[in-house]
Amino acid sequence: MSRRKSLLIGINYTGSQNELRGCHQDVENVAQFLSYWGYSDDPHSQVILRDDLDGNYNPTGHNILAAMDWLVSEPGTINFLHYSGHGGQVRDPTGNHPSGVLDTICPVDFQENGQIDSDMLHQKLVRSLPSNSSLFVILDCCHSGSALELPLVYRGDDDGNVNLVDNIKQGVRLLGEANSLIQGGSFNMDEAQDLYAGATSFFRSFKHMGDQQQSGLGQDADYQENSGDQKMVTMFSGCRDDQTSADANIQGTSEGAMSWAFLETMKRIPNPTYIEALTDTRANLTQSQYTQVPQLSVGENFDLNQPLAM
Repeated sequence: MSRRKSLLIGINYTGSQNELRGCHQDVENVAQFLSYWGYSDDPHSQVILRDDLDGNYNPTGHNILAAMDWLVSEPGTINFLHYSGHGGQVRDPTGNHPSGVLDTICPVDFQENGQIDSDMLHQKLVRSLPSNSSLFVILDCCHSGSALELPLVYRGDDDGNVNLVDNIKQGVRLLGEANSLIQGGSFNMDEAQDLYAGATSFFRSFKHMGDQQQSGLGQDADYQENSGDQKMVTMFSGCRDDQTSADANIQGTSEGAMSWAFLETMKRIPNPTYIEALTDTRANLTQSQYTQVPQLSVGENFDLNQPLAM
């Protein structure tokens, strides 16, 4: 049996103006859930970072990146990452992205030392994932839709249907609308910037796709087979890039809405398919009056009707 490793990060930003209440509880809930899925809580197999812990287990930017390095350090492993905290967007320092912004996660010391952007997350988690390994990620934070820069994005609608977002067509449409605003008579910079930001997640995937992926529906270049090596990355995110993710109160307990909704799905459907997990998670959020739209992002095109693996 393959070795399983997990990294759980929960940041409440206690005592700051950015304080959340449910992220530590999310870690406890997910840790309990993972034990049923065969993950060990041995410190050699599971690392927990929370901002009520000290030293190497405090979720500073340095510690988060070091823990990510640990998570994906061994070939032939099954890996799980859960993050519950703030997410944001920063200006793209490279100038490589048309919208000029990158999705981020926010370490506990982000105000002093900055946020961790999607380029860095892709490098640390996707590019660095060793051969014959898998990584399953849940990001319960705002603006998380393309935080790993995976090329294939699926969303469920209100009728329970799952649709593949065509990265190229969506990006072209959004950028076209933004340019029309700028060139038209009724110029609105705020609205144009919102449209540019909306195109970020779609065009960002270009940088990580091979030259042969003209349709935007192929396999990520970081996943292309090399001497038989196989790796797979799957991410469930709490919302689209342009949405926020709720810090909820569920039956008197503070916890992240996305984390709660996903775990409720896994309790109700013991072995769901990828489609069932996505649509039922959204249904749980909708029934509880949360408007955020969870997304499933993957690095390769595969059958979403197969049982979810993590």
